[in-house]
Formats: sequence, C-alpha cells, structure tokens
Amino acid sequence: MSKVILITGASSGMGKATAELLLKKGYIVYGAARRTEKMKDLKQAGAKILEIDVTNDQSMVLGIQQIIENEKQIDILINNAGFGLYGAIEDVTMESAKYQMEVNLFGLARLTQLVLPHMREQSNGMIVNISSIGGKIANPLGGWYHASKFALEALSDSLRMEVKQFGIKVVVIEPGGVKSEWSDIAMENAQKTSANGLYGKMIQKMIETGKKFKDRNAEPEIIANLILKVIASRKPKTRYSGGFMAKPLLLLRKILSDSQMDKMILGQFK
Repeated sequence: MSKVILITGASSGMGKATAELLLKKGYIVYGAARRTEKMKDLKQAGAKILEIDVTNDQSMVLGIQQIIENEKQIDILINNAGFGLYGAIEDVTMESAKYQMEVNLFGLARLTQLVLPHMREQSNGMIVNISSIGGKIANPLGGWYHASKFALEALSDSLRMEVKQFGIKVVVIEPGGVKSEWSDIAMENAQKTSANGLYGKMIQKMIETGKKFKDRNAEPEIIANLILKVIASRKPKTRYSGGFMAKPLLLLRKILSDSQMDKMILGQFK
C-alpha cells in the first residue's frame, strides 16, 4: 500500500514542489496550509487538501482525524510550514517574537504530538523537520528566526532518541538559499521593523546582499528531491543539507571560531 504523507506549508515553495514530486512517485499526499486557494493545482494533480493553521490547535486535531478516518494510517509527516521574522532583536516586539516561535516551533511540535500515537501503533513512521542552515548559523537581524530553527534542531535530536524504540525515524533537512517567497517576506518584515531606526543601515545592506545572490538560489525542486531521497531510504541519515551555499557554510561553521564567523558574516554588512 502507498505511504500516506502529510506536508505542511504546501501552498508554495519547497512544500508545494515536494507535494508535486511525491504525487508523481505514487504516494498518497495530504497538502496542508492556511491558503488552500493556492493549492487548486495540487488538488487537480491528486493531492488531498487540508486547511491547517499551525497556530490553531483545533485545525491540527481535525486535520489528523480526517487523515486517519480516510486512510487508517499516517506514515510520514513533513513539517515544512514556517516563515522568517527579521528585524533587530531590540526592535522586534515580544508579541511578534512569540508568533515566530509559535509557527516555526510550537505548531510543528504540536502536530508531531498528534501523529506520534498513530505511528507508534503502526510501529513505524517518519518525521521530517525542515530546518535551515539558519539553524546552525546565525546572522544579524534574524535573531528570532534563528532562535526558532536552533531550537528545532535540538527538539529534533531529543525526539529522534525518544521515538527510535517505536520504529519511528526523525530527520532534519537544512536548506540553504532556495527560490521562494520566503526571502521577500523576511525582508519586508525587516524593513517594517527596523529600517527607520538605529539598524537601518544594516537592514539596507542585508537587502542589497540578498538581491545580489537571489538569482543563485536553488530551485525548490532541489529540496523536494532531497526529501524524496530521505523518505525512500531504509536507513536515512539524521541530517541532510541542500540549496545555495548550504554545504560550504555548514562546513565553515564547523571549522571557524565564533569570532572568525562573526568577521566573515559582518563583512557582508559593510
């Protein structure tokens, strides 16, 4: 029987590309997002569409109930929903910071809680958490985004060890630069939050640097193929990376000191 997969954040970018690829490979795909109107093409391709807001507990509970009622199982959860709240830590309101953590971490954790009993009953399953190289490397002006992804890395490590006894695997994907609406939203948030204050020059430099590299970002299909490789593997690794500059930057993070990394990163803001 085909495996049943739930993908959050499936209305655009990496989530949508992954849903499209997995449908072509014969998986039963449930695509979840708030903006279901953006998934009409996925529905026509055979995906089953769920309106799920990862900050709304009831929508998550009902979504999982619907999958189990329809399929009697759920094999793979791909936690892809997320966004980047950018702006200086001094400027970002606590309300906004809490919302960033709610979307990128707590919503993901709650959805994971909801699928685990079903995977445990099956004695198998897989949780794929979409992190970022920003879960290992922090840039200025993205403190709360990085905090959410650093936390996701640790949460995934703990979860992996907890659920191994039940035959459930946990894998982290760390994308680098990928073409999507993510960066536009992040830069818009940064401008709204800090462009007119003490950090305005840093914001402007960050936006200019982002524009320089935008065309070199990887297509979302690169990450979709990486996810396919993970879920098709009998013994997947704990972490995978892909996309523009992902592997070189992660290597530099391993070999450079904090002060060397700071110097390299801040060099982009001069």
